[in-house]
Amino acid sequence: MAKQLLCIFLIAFSSIVSAQITGNITDQNNNPLPFVNILIENTYKGTTSNDDGYYELNISQLNDYTIIFSYLGYKTVKKSVSISKFPYKLDITLEEESVSLGEVVVDAENDPANAIMRQAIAQRQANLDKIEAFKADFYSRGLIKIKDAPEKIMGQDIGDLGGGLDSTRSGIIYLSETISKIQFLSPDKLKERITASKISGNSNGFSFNTALEVDFNFYNNTINFGNEIISPIANNAFGYYKYKLDGVFYDDRGNLINKIKVTPKRKNDPVFSGFIYIVEDQWDIYALELDITGIQAKNPAVDIISLQQSFSYSESNDIWAKISQSIDFKYGIFGIKGDGRFTAVYSNYEFNTGLSRKDFNKEIVSFENEANKKDSLFWNKIRPVPLTLEERNDYVTKDSIQVIRESKPYLDSIDGVKNKFKLGNILGYTYQNSHKNYRLGYSIPPTSTQFNTVQGYTIGGNVFYTKSYDDDYKRYLTINADVQYGISDDRLRASGGATYKFNSVTNSYLTLYGGVTTVQFNSANPISPLVNGVSSLFFEDNYMKIYDKSYVTANYSEELFNGFRLFTGLTYERRKALFNTTDQTYINDENDAYTSNNPLNELAYGIAPFQTHHMLKGVVNARINFGQEYMSYPDAKYNVGNDNYPTLYLGYEKGFGATIDDYNFDQIKARLTQSFNVKDKGRFSYNLKAGKFFNADDIAFTDYQHFNGNQTHVSFDGNYTNVFNNLDYYSASTNDSYFEAHAEHDFNGFILGKVPLLNKLNFNLVVGAHLLSTPEIKPYQEYSIGLDNIGFGKWRFLRVDYLRSYQSGFKSDAIVFGLKFF
Repeated sequence: MAKQLLCIFLIAFSSIVSAQITGNITDQNNNPLPFVNILIENTYKGTTSNDDGYYELNISQLNDYTIIFSYLGYKTVKKSVSISKFPYKLDITLEEESVSLGEVVVDAENDPANAIMRQAIAQRQANLDKIEAFKADFYSRGLIKIKDAPEKIMGQDIGDLGGGLDSTRSGIIYLSETISKIQFLSPDKLKERITASKISGNSNGFSFNTALEVDFNFYNNTINFGNEIISPIANNAFGYYKYKLDGVFYDDRGNLINKIKVTPKRKNDPVFSGFIYIVEDQWDIYALELDITGIQAKNPAVDIISLQQSFSYSESNDIWAKISQSIDFKYGIFGIKGDGRFTAVYSNYEFNTGLSRKDFNKEIVSFENEANKKDSLFWNKIRPVPLTLEERNDYVTKDSIQVIRESKPYLDSIDGVKNKFKLGNILGYTYQNSHKNYRLGYSIPPTSTQFNTVQGYTIGGNVFYTKSYDDDYKRYLTINADVQYGISDDRLRASGGATYKFNSVTNSYLTLYGGVTTVQFNSANPISPLVNGVSSLFFEDNYMKIYDKSYVTANYSEELFNGFRLFTGLTYERRKALFNTTDQTYINDENDAYTSNNPLNELAYGIAPFQTHHMLKGVVNARINFGQEYMSYPDAKYNVGNDNYPTLYLGYEKGFGATIDDYNFDQIKARLTQSFNVKDKGRFSYNLKAGKFFNADDIAFTDYQHFNGNQTHVSFDGNYTNVFNNLDYYSASTNDSYFEAHAEHDFNGFILGKVPLLNKLNFNLVVGAHLLSTPEIKPYQEYSIGLDNIGFGKWRFLRVDYLRSYQSGFKSDAIVFGLKFF
């Protein structure tokens, strides 16, 4: 308690001595006004008030200043002050702005807002081009709260979430701040250097609220808000929005500001609703107050997101620049609910400073050394938006709790409670030593109980050990082993291995594995054990074909340089064919029977598809992410995908030293894949694969190139760019050259959202095309059309597709049911 009181005193004292101009901003009824913009006239130096209406404006020199207080819906106030000593207290009361239509004639058929928005749309590109480049200071604060948190989620105890919950299990679960220097070059280059980062209750953490994550420019046609959302001033905005002039008022410079209500034409389109403020004659954005639902943003966990932006005018540059932004949201899913806010303040702009592409590279976010080690004196001096009492208390409480919870006695006491074996631990138990950062245990997951016609029912389990060499698992060792017993074939198999991660910069891994196991002929595992078990026991369709493999393998992977990752591996294998040992079913159709475990011939019972043999296999693969950007942390590198460029995979595989000479082979292969938004028209994805075998005329069927078929017509994949949903699993396998292509476009509501009645269902239209070509078969093609996002409310897990396949003419058709869980 004494330490907490001392911390509170130091924070309060440092706040007083470091803040230069302080005060409270209220309305005429003495209610605090949050998020008021405070600027020194003719500059971009300023701050905003916090949720309590309190502000702190840091000024380094004694002088005369004119300070501007502006807030949407209230009259702007200018105060001239002479500062002769610090601190200087200045309280402000704002009066509500008179927003009225005056003598404007509003015609329901032709609202004057339409003419205003057409002007804003016509001037959109010109206003966008005004800012060729800039440098600025950036501050962000993230706050997430939870309400009535459950004690367990999916059977897992969630505790008190780092000390953030009160007696009602409500409170702050995330509080962080970021201070950085940003620079921008048109059209889309943004670089950020973070000078200070702070997370409540984690003195070693780095906040994830960066300028990059909240860079929402409404002068672009679309805004990436999880989904591509149409801007109210996009070129095609009249196809999505209805506009109504809600009123007009004059700002402090005498500019006429039009307050325009924007409403979606269709409820579930990717659009906003709310208000946009347009400057008359200039047609710039003065401010925004917009909402979007989680359904519109394609984020089912979110109920609603509210975004507010305010701009300030620079006479010298003739630019309306964004000075503040807030994002408020409410969320709720699986019984978890809460809200939050991310606040951003932009200041000290320098426009069109001569930045060029040479000033930018693939590093888009970086951190100064010791950025997360700044003390409270530093933060109180530089923080542009004061903390609320609730936020100050959260920092004090959680920072104190962290000290306690990182102590060895506390960690030992927690481990002592968690390590007690209970009856409920029979199917899984974990022993942990938090002080030494290791965990070990075992589990018998429900998924270990499976069925196939070779092993019959299987039961299994695994044991594991994990050791972290730092607090964030940037360097760690994992060891695990799996055992599986097949009841029908009366065989116990075991395998295991170890993985060591060297660092989180190049993300280097060394893996050693070995053992005896059963594997599918197609190593991509086109059919899951669960689906195969249901298909077998209820429909007598045992599609999964497996063989016995004893192996020892060593793999190493590392990112050699940005965007280029190398994978290498060497494996010894002994392969042995397996046969059916059971014909058990739940529903027995006298006209149906299980097929053999030979993928070459479904009637080849007891006939092996290959001879038992030993061999070595070496692989060298490379992944090239073109245009890959990244964020540099002091001891980690996090890659950021770039939808504008594809990813290329190159590979070479060699089988050698086989006990049967004909089984040796070489294969080269390549893959090109990409997924990107087509403006407001949905998302397009493609996946192209090609390869060629050499010296492989008589190789074992285990080493053929197999293609992902789907004879069950049930899928758990989110998209179908790596599968032929109406192709047999092994009918097209080849040991020669091959080419396969998959393309899929999800219209994401672009088409169905415009169809009356159907648009209320919020389904998405998806179309796809697939091609496979090998020397042995005539080109195989599939075409599909389907509906995604089927369900109700936030529960939209179903997708249904109708497809037709062709091979020298029409072959067959099918309906595919897809289930996806995030």
